[in-house]
Amino acid sequence: MSNDASVVHDSVPEQRRAERSAAERARRRLADVREATERLDRLVTGLDDAGMRAPSLLPGWTRAHVVTHLARNADGLVNLLTWARTGVEHPMYASNADRDADIEEGAGRLAQVLHEDLRAAGDRFAVAGERLTDSQWSATVVARLPAPFPASNIPSMRLFELWVHGVDLDVGFSFADISDELLETAVALAVSRHLDRPEGPSVHLRVTFPDGREATWDLVGGTEVHEVSGAAVPVIAWLTGRGDGAELTGDVPVLPAWG
Repeated sequence: MSNDASVVHDSVPEQRRAERSAAERARRRLADVREATERLDRLVTGLDDAGMRAPSLLPGWTRAHVVTHLARNADGLVNLLTWARTGVEHPMYASNADRDADIEEGAGRLAQVLHEDLRAAGDRFAVAGERLTDSQWSATVVARLPAPFPASNIPSMRLFELWVHGVDLDVGFSFADISDELLETAVALAVSRHLDRPEGPSVHLRVTFPDGREATWDLVGGTEVHEVSGAAVPVIAWLTGRGDGAELTGDVPVLPAWG
């Protein structure tokens, strides 16, 4: 009896340390999100109505579509943060059809309205993140894919959306603008979309960072393993479908759509 009680007693501080560590990581990433949001805000401010109607780098989407998507993504992630805080399920979107309809409808608005919407959605995300306690950051939620994950992942998800769709806006931001300190995080997030995809190739990926460090990842898919290596920035572009991999070395395969 005393042994069981000792195990329970010892596990409580360990759980709290794990929760605190996850919360600290999430809050550090929230600071990165704020910086990326401010940069995006400056870029979008320079777009007038004609600029918003111009094509983005995403086929079939104008810049207005991308800006609307970024605003609705922030609101969808606020739903997940609310779920983590309250324990009451709040799906990211009512449905994929509703998500797509909101983007299409929102893309027809004036540039000033689009900009204000994006700024307000970013503010809502920041406030929602600030409200979570250490233990709430460890709550489990579910996004568009059915796999559950801890709420502490949400700030990184938002940060990567800002990076990738900041590139898609084609207004002067590129993956090369990601700080050196965050490049490994960026590669890991890009890799995560390709892990264990049966329709994709198997890749042993070696990435070199600006300080000379190297890291490796394995994308498990088909039976043949492709050896690919390169610098972090072109690797991110290739993994996200924003680059063809021409700057990489090895047997560089075509990847399924990143999304």
